[in-house]
Amino acid sequence: MTAGASAPDEATTLACLLLPRRPADAGPPIAGYALGALRRHLGMDVAFVSEFTDGARVLRAVDREDGRVAVGVGVGVGQSVPLQDSHCQRVVDGRLPELICDARELPAAVEIPAILGRPVGAFLSVPIRLSGGHVYGTLCCFSSRADWSLTRRDLALVRVFAECTAARIDEDRDATRRRLDDSQRLRHAIAAGSLSMVFQPIVDIDSRQPLGFEALARFAARPRRGPDVWFAEATAAGLGVDAEMTAVALALDELGRVPDGAYLAVNVSPDTAVSGRLEAALAAVPAERIVLEITEHDVIETYGGLQSALRGLRRRGVRIAVDDAGAGYASFRHILRLQPDLIKLDVTLTRRIDRDQPRRALAAAMISFARDTCAAIVAEGVETAAELRTLRLLGVTAAQGYHLGRPDELAYSGGPPPTAPPPGPAAGVNPPTGPTG
Repeated sequence: MTAGASAPDEATTLACLLLPRRPADAGPPIAGYALGALRRHLGMDVAFVSEFTDGARVLRAVDREDGRVAVGVGVGVGQSVPLQDSHCQRVVDGRLPELICDARELPAAVEIPAILGRPVGAFLSVPIRLSGGHVYGTLCCFSSRADWSLTRRDLALVRVFAECTAARIDEDRDATRRRLDDSQRLRHAIAAGSLSMVFQPIVDIDSRQPLGFEALARFAARPRRGPDVWFAEATAAGLGVDAEMTAVALALDELGRVPDGAYLAVNVSPDTAVSGRLEAALAAVPAERIVLEITEHDVIETYGGLQSALRGLRRRGVRIAVDDAGAGYASFRHILRLQPDLIKLDVTLTRRIDRDQPRRALAAAMISFARDTCAAIVAEGVETAAELRTLRLLGVTAAQGYHLGRPDELAYSGGPPPTAPPPGPAAGVNPPTGPTG
């Protein structure tokens, strides 16, 4: 069979169907089912992907006729031979052709040793060349029997699979480089020099005296964006606990500036709460002046570890608050499972509460629940006098928001809280609270 003009298009279509895009951490450069599909299509005994590394040819993925498929572990994978002794290197060097129908009739191929315990008859092998021209390794198919039906068309198919494999390797390496760059950028962003804290007062609605101050993170790193984005990226990169603990440490350094009798509220995720690092950080501060706001918008499947960690902190006097109550299902579940000392009504409930009956009804229900469970209510995101009056009529005694005080540095100790500046262009938009605020 001779290769027709449509062969590359057909081969490309087949390869794209069998080699869908993979996650960057999906393992070897060619999926086991795709390698097996190629081997079966060609009627070969074995197909494998090799890598040239540290002077050796190492098998990275292997599919065999006997049904034993290995991708990353198992049969054949990890086996290596010195590169100079391998048939793969001889193909790359041009000492052997890429297509051999019967190795026994080719003098240069007679020297090829048995592969995975099988003699070599028919053989197809093509280099896997990365975008920069570097040879990663080879994609090979072979049979212990001669096969004179193999043609250049079959070789073209193997080449397409090798090109697709090379493209995946390039993508994975680019993704790895991006992850490393992102990790370095994030580590710089969460360093103490780039991360700072501001503090928003939580006040008694009647006296306007500060009951506490919530520590909110601010990032100086570029690009300029909200702290919630930085913390989300840090969490995705596995640096979430590091970022939160940096914020906690900076907040605790300012505890001495918090007026006597007022508490300091710091925000942590469940992951940070159970990490063990939080307990160590709080060991040297008066625990009764600390409120931990548990911020988490996703459902926690198992609360045992979190409850245990918080139980130890509570014994020392730390109080627990559930943040963003009313923002979603997760916050209600936190309230039921964690039995917090404080429940913070989310801005989605407090905003325009003076003009929205459903919001008032839900807030009233939360306030009644808090009263029955001996929890205090704090209303977040209060922007107007009308909202504050409505909340007070509903029985809320503590609140925070731009109407009561903007986030700022703690520049005083004791005495009345600073006069809240008039709302600026951002009036009506309270920044998210917590480390993500």
